Amino acid sequence: MSEHKITLTVNGRQMSGHAEARLTLVDFLRDVLGLTGTHIGCEHGVCGACSVMFDGKPVRSCLMYAVQADGHDVTTVEGLEADDGTMSPLQDAFWENHALQCGYCTPGMLIAGHALLSQNASPTDEEIRHAIGGNLCRCTGYQQIVEAIQMAAEKMRGDSS
Repeated sequence: MSEHKITLTVNGRQMSGHAEARLTLVDFLRDVLGLTGTHIGCEHGVCGACSVMFDGKPVRSCLMYAVQADGHDVTTVEGLEADDGTMSPLQDAFWENHALQCGYCTPGMLIAGHALLSQNASPTDEEIRHAIGGNLCRCTGYQQIVEAIQMAAEKMRGDSS
């Protein structure tokens, strides 16, 4: 198979690499660019572990080819941190609420939460559950994740200390 040179913006930085036409975006991010925060789960687009932001919208990176990302903007879980390298309010809220246990779903849950909070600064619990509904978690029972996203929303609005 032939390789294609692709250039995309990842977490605010322009990055390039070579990819065979059949290489998925998640494999490109992990194996070519060394960004291993995005997890590979089911490889069928069901679990949400591989979610990234693609041109501002959450997508399953296991369902996209890397060549489809050429010229586009991708944000991985690594790109959610603050400019100074500290955790974002969302990441901190996940930590504070024990919204991660084994951690496998965490990158996808963070992307889903980020996508929601980018569009809705005051989501209801029902809206949060809908936003994370496409992500599977086997450890937390989801309640801590809902609480973490709610806490992050409050922090981002300045409602809590």
